[in-house]
Amino acid sequence: MHLIKYFILGSCLIFSQLSHAHGPRPPKLTGVPIPPVPGLLDGNNPIVVNKAKAIELGKALFWDINVGSDGMACASCHFHAGADRRVKNQLNPGEKNIDPSGQTFETMLSNTTGGPNYQLTSSDFPFFKLADPIQPSDHPQNTVVFSSDDVVSSSGTFSGDFNTASRVGDSNDDCTRSPDPVFHVNSIGTRRVEPRNTPTVINAVFNHRNFWDGRANNVFNGSSMWGDRDPDAGVWVKTNSRTVTKQRLHLINSSLASQAMAPPLSPSEMGCRQKIFPDLGRKLLSRVPLEHQKVHGEDSVLGILSNSTTNTLQTGLNTTYKTLVKQAFNKKYWSYRRRGSFGGPAGELPYTQMEANFSMFFGLAIQLYESTLISDQAPIDTVPRNPLNFIPVSEAFFPTEAAVGPSAYHGMQLFIDLHCNLCHVGPTLTSAAITTNADLVQQNPEAYGSLFYINDLPVNHNLVNRDTFNQGRSLIDSGFFNTGVGDPVWDPGLDNVDDFGNPLSFAAQYKEYLAGDPSGTGVVDPGISNIRACDFLQPLSVPSPNLISDFFTNAVGLIPDPNGNINCFLPTTFSIIPSPTIAAAELADPASLKFADASSAAFKVPTLRNIELTGPYMHNGSMKSLNEVIEFYTRGGNIANSATHSNILVAGELQVIQQSRADLIAFLKLLTDERVRNEQAPFDHPELIIPNGHIGNHISANSGNLLDTNLAVDETLVIPAVGANGLNNPILPFDNYLQP
Repeated sequence: MHLIKYFILGSCLIFSQLSHAHGPRPPKLTGVPIPPVPGLLDGNNPIVVNKAKAIELGKALFWDINVGSDGMACASCHFHAGADRRVKNQLNPGEKNIDPSGQTFETMLSNTTGGPNYQLTSSDFPFFKLADPIQPSDHPQNTVVFSSDDVVSSSGTFSGDFNTASRVGDSNDDCTRSPDPVFHVNSIGTRRVEPRNTPTVINAVFNHRNFWDGRANNVFNGSSMWGDRDPDAGVWVKTNSRTVTKQRLHLINSSLASQAMAPPLSPSEMGCRQKIFPDLGRKLLSRVPLEHQKVHGEDSVLGILSNSTTNTLQTGLNTTYKTLVKQAFNKKYWSYRRRGSFGGPAGELPYTQMEANFSMFFGLAIQLYESTLISDQAPIDTVPRNPLNFIPVSEAFFPTEAAVGPSAYHGMQLFIDLHCNLCHVGPTLTSAAITTNADLVQQNPEAYGSLFYINDLPVNHNLVNRDTFNQGRSLIDSGFFNTGVGDPVWDPGLDNVDDFGNPLSFAAQYKEYLAGDPSGTGVVDPGISNIRACDFLQPLSVPSPNLISDFFTNAVGLIPDPNGNINCFLPTTFSIIPSPTIAAAELADPASLKFADASSAAFKVPTLRNIELTGPYMHNGSMKSLNEVIEFYTRGGNIANSATHSNILVAGELQVIQQSRADLIAFLKLLTDERVRNEQAPFDHPELIIPNGHIGNHISANSGNLLDTNLAVDETLVIPAVGANGLNNPILPFDNYLQP
């Protein structure tokens, strides 16, 4: 019997080694379809009846400073390669930290005090510094020079308590504002800063979930970011001239619409407290889009609506938001004429149907616009390829050294050999693009099977996987990892709950599913009941008569996985799961090795496309340059913990050969789409006026803001309108905007 046990464990080790022995070549993104959204544009009664108008609406809403309560647009944090390169008033004290230090700012690496309205410098980075940056932090001859739980993120709103918003005139909401207890300089209120770094929106449409912790659900419910989790979500549908009913909405592959629900109402990002989407609809619908911002006459989307002439840029569009909504959306969502069914603010008229459904219009229009922001013209995309296996057919690009030079060519080989591509996989270079990666393999296995090395790497629709971490074999949400950027107490990441007490983690739900969902509330997302155990990297159950600490075995009770055993990654003998009774007993054991998961401090794997331009890096913005990122992976992370992936440690060649680190960076720079660098269509945009810190500094700030005299006066950064042909001077990497 012991021989069987060792044979099984040995087999698992072999499978583990196989899975880490190879990795996929980065495939092109050109021509890859975005994940479908049934019911949005198709069928006899689609939600959107004019896609082009919906995209116009979405782009206007994304860039319009009127959307925020005090001048913040969605684009205010996503204006630079889809991310944020501002360097003043961009510090958060680490509010996700449960310890008191999460409410206090640390002294910077440069030995300055930091805090609100601080101007970041190059010498402030990284936020975790070792005496030797390429040796592991626990190396006996290495020491930690500096460590901080502070976060570099995006400055947002002053916040306050929402009262009302005008439908014309003043674009700032009427809110009761006062200095924030954390974000202030000598009692002068400053704008709040988000607790996590801003990721790029470019190519985000391919992610199964969005936000660093995945809380922007794959399912859009029309009124919140929580998908099917929200019991009160829904949209108002006109059924006849006298009747309107609130109905559930369930649009899959719509995480971008879910994500769009959060920032406009967030008291840190764009809104005042207690503001709701019908209030925003009432404020905007009668207004001219972008009424305070210039729009280029050659804007690739909005040029046709622009008031600009050949020689003069003008503000606004020649339409209203109400008109665009009517042109874009099915009339059953906005044509009901009566008020009263939808509630309303105290002392004011009840909302209209169009106002009540504004969250749906906003979310779907933003999603359709952001779905055009696909950077598929990087050098890796443009080379002609064999249609059967996508290997380049000319000397123009990979895999020839002559095409890209020895440095980038060697960097590409390192990217594969060092397993970077096991997380940064597929056309968007992230395993968070679950549907896209799996569909490509499923629909064209001859081509993408070899591209992904499907025999050695499970590329499938599983929302959960099982892999090897420092704590042992553990379940993990697909596309999420703990790489040891910071102490897990600084930010729980995926290991958190939604507004209704449900776990964000799919792995936690999968355990509830196996246990028969004894509470009746543990499984809240679609796809959990379709997970196949035979597609894990590491088995959950093994066919052994013996007891094994971190596997379910026949000794405790196994049943066939009802989700099948055809075309599995693991042998079909591993298509087994514990019985509900056994799983429920294990679920009740907090020290369970069989049900261990690695959700603690796990964050969504970001895309590597345009990575040269999207700093600062990591979920906490703690690294200013690609060089610091490569040093981080060379030493195997900052703070090792139980949930850190066992394959994070790169070591080897990168630790001893500086040129190899430079070569890897040279390869990463070849993932930049020059249209993004030059803001050419579809990455062109209207003018944007962004709050950029306040007059003064982190020691003294000028009071007297027009919103409230106790608030600091804004400085602004003006991003000029640009047309489809792009900029004369390209945008630069983040560290270029830092002072020494």
